Amino acid sequence: MGFFSFIQEIAMDLGTANTIIISDDEIVVDEPSVVALDRRTDKMIAVGSEANKMYEKTHDNIRAIRPLRDGVIADFSACEQMMRGLIKMVHTGHHLFSTSLRMVIGVPSGSTEVELRAVRDSAEHANGRDVYLIFEPMAAAIGIGIDVEAPDGNMIVDIGGGTTEIAVISLAGIVSNNSIRTAGDDLTKEIQEYMSRQHNVKVSERMAERIKINIGSALTDLGDEAPEDFLVYGPNKITALPMEVPVCYQEIAHCIDRTIVKIENAILSALENTPPELYADIIKNGIYLTGGGALLRGLAKRLTDKIHIQFRVADDPLHSVAKGAGIALKNIDRFQFLMR
Repeated sequence: MGFFSFIQEIAMDLGTANTIIISDDEIVVDEPSVVALDRRTDKMIAVGSEANKMYEKTHDNIRAIRPLRDGVIADFSACEQMMRGLIKMVHTGHHLFSTSLRMVIGVPSGSTEVELRAVRDSAEHANGRDVYLIFEPMAAAIGIGIDVEAPDGNMIVDIGGGTTEIAVISLAGIVSNNSIRTAGDDLTKEIQEYMSRQHNVKVSERMAERIKINIGSALTDLGDEAPEDFLVYGPNKITALPMEVPVCYQEIAHCIDRTIVKIENAILSALENTPPELYADIIKNGIYLTGGGALLRGLAKRLTDKIHIQFRVADDPLHSVAKGAGIALKNIDRFQFLMR
């Protein structure tokens, strides 16, 4: 029991799609980055999965929003309230005075100073006393067990909801990187547009996300690993009559191809700017895929065939950044690349 002050240490992957919080080496929060607010009072009604149930289903008095877009804060006030709500989910015990937080938060490596300041300010308003930021590809590398301080080149491709982070890491620094605002949300949007254009059916963002998860593919031939067709329900965009449309993975592979090509080009651009000695290390070590986008069927094989370097999906790609931020939290004095 704390009588005057209590400092809690947490690591956070503040993602466009999901926010993950680690405390005492355990994942204690893994929730959608969604908050529901009362329009009249701007007070929080729900956060995380409860707010996500309301997303795209609200009436005029409630707005359920995703405060982050393209990896950065789009709604400062909503983000602050979301962070407060998610942090409250972390068990803190009983204390006579409010808890102050020491935090390490993962941020896109392409963030501007203004965007970094927005994250820091949101964290401080959510009771963060000591706030440190870490670039997401560095955190992902640490999270999957790479020795980032070694004089060895490793490449990470972290495909999140809002950004794709590509970085070559050596000697505790990012040598070459490419951060593009093309990622999972773009795949979802392309599926939405395809269903409207090709099948004349209106689908919500959530339905497009379900299509991506169930039959999304980077390849048009998955062989024995091919998923069954997915039934999509929705209104005809012209008549508003109900429709039931079976969709196969080959269709989705075609419709999301443009976004995957952008990711391929960004990886090639980062490799082009990599010093030859580190490039040789990358050929030997392979390239690691993390983030939710790493789970897209056939992506690792497609990238391997295209770039002629072995791509490997991390063991736990969804939690790599959060785990790395958690390790960084325990090594604040040692890791000089953490930003205050």
